Amino acid sequence: MVIAERSTDISLMAHLMRRAGFGASRDELERRAQVGYEATVDELLSPGQANYMPEDIILRYHCNVLESRVLDPAAARWMYRLATTDRPMEEKIALFWHGIFATDWTKLNQTLSILVQIDMFRRLGLGRFDDLLLELARDPAMMIMLDNQDNHNGSINENWGRELLELFSMGIGNYSEDDIKEASRAFTGWTLGNAEYMALRVEKDSVWPYSCISWHFDYRDWDHDDGEKTFLGDTGNFNGEDIVEIICRQPATAQFIARHIYDFFVADEAPVPQWPYTPPRDPEAVEYLVNVYFESDHNIGEMLRACFNSDFFKDAQFERVKCPVELVVGILRQSGAITRPSDTAFEAARAANFMGQAVLAPPSVEGWHEGVEWINSGSIVERVNFASKHMSNVENPGVQAIIDRLASMNGGHFSPEGLVDACLDVVGPLEVEDSTRDSLAQAVGREGDISLRDRTPGDDTEVRVGQLLGLIATTREYQFT
Repeated sequence: MVIAERSTDISLMAHLMRRAGFGASRDELERRAQVGYEATVDELLSPGQANYMPEDIILRYHCNVLESRVLDPAAARWMYRLATTDRPMEEKIALFWHGIFATDWTKLNQTLSILVQIDMFRRLGLGRFDDLLLELARDPAMMIMLDNQDNHNGSINENWGRELLELFSMGIGNYSEDDIKEASRAFTGWTLGNAEYMALRVEKDSVWPYSCISWHFDYRDWDHDDGEKTFLGDTGNFNGEDIVEIICRQPATAQFIARHIYDFFVADEAPVPQWPYTPPRDPEAVEYLVNVYFESDHNIGEMLRACFNSDFFKDAQFERVKCPVELVVGILRQSGAITRPSDTAFEAARAANFMGQAVLAPPSVEGWHEGVEWINSGSIVERVNFASKHMSNVENPGVQAIIDRLASMNGGHFSPEGLVDACLDVVGPLEVEDSTRDSLAQAVGREGDISLRDRTPGDDTEVRVGQLLGLIATTREYQFT
């Protein structure tokens, strides 16, 4: 194993920024290292005002993002924000919850409501789990996804009640079929109204008023089952709020959420359907997060703070396979391929789709299976092609910044092996096997040593460095985070 020379602080900061975001440039890593690790964790979890391009300006470039009947514009809209945000934890937590509370645009026949749901994940995703789960129960996209608009007093629909317990909070084995029915009874009357008709005070609902959809939560007390219910051992005249409160104080819920956090932010776990039969990869770490869940009054941000500051997190570098969105967005941010709205955002969304992760269109309510299941003979070709294309393009400002940094090192002169080590350090720091390093050095060394001292923009010397950066981004080691 060859490890490029690097600062331990920089390596740890890079690890944090890959997990709490989508990676960072070497300049940003050095700035954050000066601030300190724990202070950076605090800043990531409590960001200030976003320096985000106003929507009206984005619309000048992408007027079609308002087209809500197809996936591409909405997916590109989120991809642009993922690639350019200066509040990466906000987008990372939205991606985290999108994978758990999986909602597919195709059942809704429109994407606007899912974008509203994603924004809800940004607002509430780092707060109390109770608040997030309650808002999810009122979310029109989830309501349509799991049919709660068809859940009526005297004629319950169990879809939402079942998935709420099985996939969203507790996991199989921690509730009964009767609990599902009682939860479903409690959520009768929780439905959606339509803003267009409400504005006109017309007592009628439609999913297609004036050829558009504008849904909002609507509670109908006349359709709510207000009878006594027994749920998870508690008895009362429960409404949906009571069900959420009971769920969130269950030890099984704390365990379920803690394991999801470990899986997404620390190290790859077994697929969720195997959890009832497969113990956690690190039971002590999961139990630690469970304790924080209860000590912090079910606060997700505090669980992540404890996680990021823990030894088990710091020791888990490159223990997860990058999901397609992490790979694509990380490449875009490192290469600087997106600096303003452009067709690259559409290309990126489609690339993640071809790699197996279509944002806003998970394969089922179970979400995506992650870890090594992201890699197969088809997806690896897409990963390699996308990474190579953008990291080898010396016109991308991020790539040019890497070349500028290399030119300031060692007098700008490198042997092939030295250039490989320097590039691995700047883009990571990244650890590679001896065989990988030898192959990279052989590829870049065909024309001998390299000197960046007298280079000109886009000349053959820069192209050689760009080709090496593109090759590094295609290595097995680069697929891990």
